[in-house]
Amino acid sequence: MISLPLLTLTSLYNRSIQEFSKTPALGYVGETHFTYQEFGEQVKHCSDVLRDRGVAPGDRVAIIGESSPYWGIAYFAITTMGCVAVPILPDFHTTEIHHILRHAECTALFVSERLAAKLDDIDRSPFLAFILLDTLSLIEDQTNGTTLKQLISDGSRELRKIRSLALQLAGYQHTVPKEDDLAAIIYTSGTTGHSKGVILTHKNIVWNAQASYDIPPMVPSDRLLSILPLAHVYECTLGLVLPIMCGASITYLRKPPTAAVLLPALLKIRPTIMLVVPLIIEKIYKTKVLPQIRKKLIGRILSGIPYFRKKIHSLAGKKLKETFGGSLKFFGIGGAALAPEVEQFLREAKFPYAIGYGMTETSPLISGAPAHIQRFRSTGLVIPALDVKIDHPNSETKIGEIIVRGPSVMKGYYKDPERTAEVLSNDGWLRTGDLGFFDEKNHLAIRGRVKNIILGPSGENIYPEAIESIINQAEYVLESLVYEESDSLVARVFLDYESLDQEAVNSGETESKTREHILKLLDDIKHSVNTQVSGFSKISRVIEQKEPFEKTPTLKIKRYLYISH
Repeated sequence: MISLPLLTLTSLYNRSIQEFSKTPALGYVGETHFTYQEFGEQVKHCSDVLRDRGVAPGDRVAIIGESSPYWGIAYFAITTMGCVAVPILPDFHTTEIHHILRHAECTALFVSERLAAKLDDIDRSPFLAFILLDTLSLIEDQTNGTTLKQLISDGSRELRKIRSLALQLAGYQHTVPKEDDLAAIIYTSGTTGHSKGVILTHKNIVWNAQASYDIPPMVPSDRLLSILPLAHVYECTLGLVLPIMCGASITYLRKPPTAAVLLPALLKIRPTIMLVVPLIIEKIYKTKVLPQIRKKLIGRILSGIPYFRKKIHSLAGKKLKETFGGSLKFFGIGGAALAPEVEQFLREAKFPYAIGYGMTETSPLISGAPAHIQRFRSTGLVIPALDVKIDHPNSETKIGEIIVRGPSVMKGYYKDPERTAEVLSNDGWLRTGDLGFFDEKNHLAIRGRVKNIILGPSGENIYPEAIESIINQAEYVLESLVYEESDSLVARVFLDYESLDQEAVNSGETESKTREHILKLLDDIKHSVNTQVSGFSKISRVIEQKEPFEKTPTLKIKRYLYISH
């Protein structure tokens, strides 16, 4: 455990800048990293620019951009000077971004050049500063009708001197954030479609990073390759704040993590630690690993026999480790449920994976474990000093709603006391909305969402996620969604069209034959699944989902878009 005099981002940052000054901190693949000392200089520069423009402690400052070294610099510049960071996900629609800026009453913002067009129509009068995230340069608002991309400038020196003097006289230069001061408002984009501003304090974030330190123990020699959005608290706390606390180095991609970009980056960086969401490793398994195992008849036969399957998976695991650079010691998976067959492969491949559980409202981690003690279909042990209970557990299954209390639980939803009261009790217990139970080793297992439960004909609880995990094991299935329609269970299925198309080309199959093949696949899926579930959980129809499902930033399906109410 790393000791800090105060549980604030400022205290954490000051310690790391001093202790790891010459160590590489943040950078891009194939480019020289900022050392911790240089990182500190960039943070100070940004804080000075914000102060010079009249931004004061307590002001909300937005960050709208892709994950990069400069995103982290902006985040620490904002929070260490006592302002409040408002991270905004790059995939948010323009109208949603404008709403968040108004709702949070932001007085300044950082924006990347690629996303600047989303702000061209915004009223700039309430803002004291626009800063280009790519270069940390001021964007001067001086010409009507000019786009943000055309307004890059160093600003007026005289104006900055006047404002800097005013701030010094007001005492703002020396403001030191306290543990219970607000550090961030994080607007979530969930599966229900309702964006909420989660209020997190310095203590919430730093305590959670500190409590996550042993999952795994991180040291200055560790190398992280970041591929998730920093605007999500999962990557921000565990992929930015925690490594900076430990003096590790973080590398970012200049382009989206497609296979063509990611594979050479993995070999160059040889990361020791990575954080991903399930869909990333599931896609690798379904499109790369499984086809190699099944391409020959002998492979298909042997993979059905447990002894030989384990041997095959072990060999495939060695190749997968080499693909990831050969140095991984921890491959953290979180944000959604991992398909059981993919987890079985990772276990038998001896891949150093670990599944964690958390939510934005808990800063985020609730439970996790180092790779060597990961248990199948669990999310590890509750992190130290956090209270977790199962509320009203089922007498047979022991499944109930997970409730949490402790130092990393949010203060509430910004300007939304009604929704805060719905999930946060007066004595500090947070209702997560997730269903789970503790196994015999006290590891926490997740089994779905309270709101997704479907009542069977005789009042039985049907968990759609459990049925989806069975569907997703079928050949050619990439994703599925189960829901109730006219008192029957229906499954939507998105297939691996790339593999199906390639097979059609190889066999000379006509388009009509391919359609017949797909219809038969859907029928086979229905019959196969119905032999594996209880009578009240049988599905009546399987519908082809011809386009990928729309997803949240952690790649969970936005269920509300596909379920009629």
